[in-house]
Amino acid sequence: MERAVELTKRGESFVMATVVWRQGPSSGQSGSRAIVTEDGELYGWIGGACAEPVLIREAKTVLKEGRARLIWLGQEKELEQLHVPEGVYTVPMNCQSEGALQIYVEPVQSAPRVTIVGRSPMALTLTSLLTALDWNADLIDLADFQSEMVEESSIVVVATQGHGDEDAVEIALPKKPVYLGVVASRKRGEAVFAYLRDRNFSEDALSTITLPAGVDLGHTSHREMAVSILAELVKLRAEGKFKKSSASTTRTSLPLLEPESVLDLVCGMTVDAVPANRPYVHEGVTYYFCAPGCRASFEKDPTSFINQEAKC
Repeated sequence: MERAVELTKRGESFVMATVVWRQGPSSGQSGSRAIVTEDGELYGWIGGACAEPVLIREAKTVLKEGRARLIWLGQEKELEQLHVPEGVYTVPMNCQSEGALQIYVEPVQSAPRVTIVGRSPMALTLTSLLTALDWNADLIDLADFQSEMVEESSIVVVATQGHGDEDAVEIALPKKPVYLGVVASRKRGEAVFAYLRDRNFSEDALSTITLPAGVDLGHTSHREMAVSILAELVKLRAEGKFKKSSASTTRTSLPLLEPESVLDLVCGMTVDAVPANRPYVHEGVTYYFCAPGCRASFEKDPTSFINQEAKC
């Protein structure tokens, strides 16, 4: 729960998984909980080597769809004989440990945090609209605005409207916020860009600025302008533009690639094709396994498992 609070404060979405039913000898216990982050990191405990890969895989789907689901992990023969309620996702589990679990997986979508710089009527209206949507809105005077208030996940709207636009953008731009919008006309924007070029900001950096901010509604009032900016932010969030970028967390210039998911031919579980999952090379093909027992069974007679998969 402390991890959940920490992620919420950082504005990161995650999945909360709770074991609601258990049949021995599964290592998961009723009431056991775990968190899965957007990056696929798992904190807590819901079960052993067979349950965890399934949870991580399903958690990514739940986060993407934004809908909770109940997952029933059990032995294939038992699941075939049971009446499974509509909406419950069944996952055959053929691990040697046997047992069964029902896990309730629910998304926790953290509300975006928007920093609005300025005290114009538009800024006040936008703050009220964001609050009504349960977004986090910080209304800050330009004199109090500091670079420490901006991160790569920040959404910044400069609403000083001619009274320090350049200063506010110059403070925020080096931190590379996920969104930096300026409430200004295109003519006023040209002056802002000219100032920033004189301050040695690159064209690539300037291209990340949204100016004018908001959906183009033509000639609008201050309050209508706030609605147009809100509409743009809601649209960008729905498109996933405000999700944490994995590239921002890497220490190298190489992109972080998600590992390929493959099938453990022995037990039928989905595993990631990573060194930790006991790779075994047979006739030039690398196979991966959820547990040492599965790998050992495969080593004894690889052909039988490969042929079985081919028939399926």
